[in-house]
Amino acid sequence: MKEKEIERLNILKQYEKNMYGNENLKYIAGIDEAGRGPLAGPVVVGVVILPKESFIEGVNDSKKVSEKNREIIYEKILDEAIAWGVGIAEQEEIDEINILNATKKALTRAISSLKIKPEKILVDALTNIDTCGIPYIPIIKGDEKVYSIAAASIIAKVTRDRIMYEWDKVYPEYGFAMHKGYGTAKHMQAIRENGLCLIHRKTFCK
Repeated sequence: MKEKEIERLNILKQYEKNMYGNENLKYIAGIDEAGRGPLAGPVVVGVVILPKESFIEGVNDSKKVSEKNREIIYEKILDEAIAWGVGIAEQEEIDEINILNATKKALTRAISSLKIKPEKILVDALTNIDTCGIPYIPIIKGDEKVYSIAAASIIAKVTRDRIMYEWDKVYPEYGFAMHKGYGTAKHMQAIRENGLCLIHRKTFCK
């Protein structure tokens, strides 16, 4: 591993390092979501508890990592994880209760799926959330600043992308494999030509 990457990871891990040292914790979970902005598909929340000594090359905010590298890092995260999980809210739920509340529901589902419960949760920005009674700390731009949140962002993004690849097989005319449901020019044109499909968020596509 290059010296520059070692330095970057050390900075990214500093927040948790301080918590482990000052609060005598054993398990800290990071949480992040993918898919709040698209016009189609679910919102997915990832959660992960990594060992204190975890030091995976390339872990970063998922938006700063190429799709190919995300897949590689995803597998490494799952190999190392003490526990991990995902929570999903589908487009129907997003339309019914809005994207923010659907994201919060997916977050609670992700935490509930963990086989080992953390003593503290670090979450990217969200507040007023149900963390199953576990104390949490919201961190603005946490996926850029905190190792476990960055790892969770990769779990969420890879999981959601794989879901959209499967939907692309069902609805190839929309190009979901290419844009993952985001409102690109080609996606908008496909909607104009074909109308909305089952997985479009009706409240996003008025």
